Amino acid sequence: MNPFKINYSSNKSGARVGILETAHGTIETPFFMPIATYGAVKTQSSKEIEDLPSDILLSNTYHLYIRPGTKILEEAGGLHKFMNWNGIILTDSGGYQVYSLEGLRKINPDGVTFQSHLDGSKHCFTPEKVVEIQRSIGSDIMMMLDVCPPGEASKKEWIEALNLTTQWAKKSKKHYDLTKPIYGHHQIISPIVQGGTDLDLRKQSALELMNLDCDMHAIGGLAVGEPKEEMLKVVEYLDSILPKDKPRYLMGVGTPADLVESILNGIDMFDCVIPTRNARNAQLFGFDGKINIRNAKYRNDFSVIDKHDFSPISNQYSKAYLHHLFRTNEILGLRIATEHNLKFYMHLMRLIREQIKNDTFEKWAKTFLERYNEE
Repeated sequence: MNPFKINYSSNKSGARVGILETAHGTIETPFFMPIATYGAVKTQSSKEIEDLPSDILLSNTYHLYIRPGTKILEEAGGLHKFMNWNGIILTDSGGYQVYSLEGLRKINPDGVTFQSHLDGSKHCFTPEKVVEIQRSIGSDIMMMLDVCPPGEASKKEWIEALNLTTQWAKKSKKHYDLTKPIYGHHQIISPIVQGGTDLDLRKQSALELMNLDCDMHAIGGLAVGEPKEEMLKVVEYLDSILPKDKPRYLMGVGTPADLVESILNGIDMFDCVIPTRNARNAQLFGFDGKINIRNAKYRNDFSVIDKHDFSPISNQYSKAYLHHLFRTNEILGLRIATEHNLKFYMHLMRLIREQIKNDTFEKWAKTFLERYNEE
């Protein structure tokens, strides 16, 4: 049974609103996932993420495998119980992190061998093992192991990555079908489309992976250094290739403008470190653009952090106070900025869903993109 149902589709763009059913709840698309790499969103508790509100978060297979390890996770009863989170969990396969260990990893047809970034110990990820690790984690949505080359990779590297990704996806799906969930709840599994910015390669990858008949499709290998125009070209093209009746997940993207432009091209799911990482570096997002709260001009600016009514915490404190917290390295500053940015992202996604339902999204998006300051 298809866990995804489209309730609204625009006839002016690829934008749509749907419902994705998982073992730990139903979520309306399009949505954005806060990053909980190690099973925690930095500076926020599970309850605070729930109260954003967010029904889903993303954790990372590689990092959870390294620490705390599958033995601890299984003893805890899975990641949901370990971190006291009753919502949906999606786990990335860890392929991107392993690929980033340049000089510490070696890729072969069976998988990838690598050294831990912590202690140098040697490990091996095969497509089958990555499925097993995610069984131990108990995530609601699992990603297949893929090869994610950097943005400056050659076409030859893209082809090699694509071919290995397809081979590994077939092995992943076979092992997924042969194994059962450890904690009794159903887990969705998704392949990841690769191919760099070459449209023919992207089409080849998508068609090969569609043959596996999985419940969703992810688009990887973007936001890795390529020009934004190239990224959007790939997203727009894949909107015409990937099946309409299954959710599309654009991995690692992005800025508020990226979200809006990608939703116009049929994307349903997003994750990115930008709202939380940038918050810890004193950058706040809002409907009028971005501000760096460390800037001296905010030292005596006693206006509220944000005048728009999407976050109570942003109306409780002044820019001057948050500026002071960052200047004095107070942890509260990181917490306020992180909550502010995540609430902005959640509000933005709610607003987008409303605009799609009202058949006004394209006009709203044009105004938003013209006004929004990405600089």
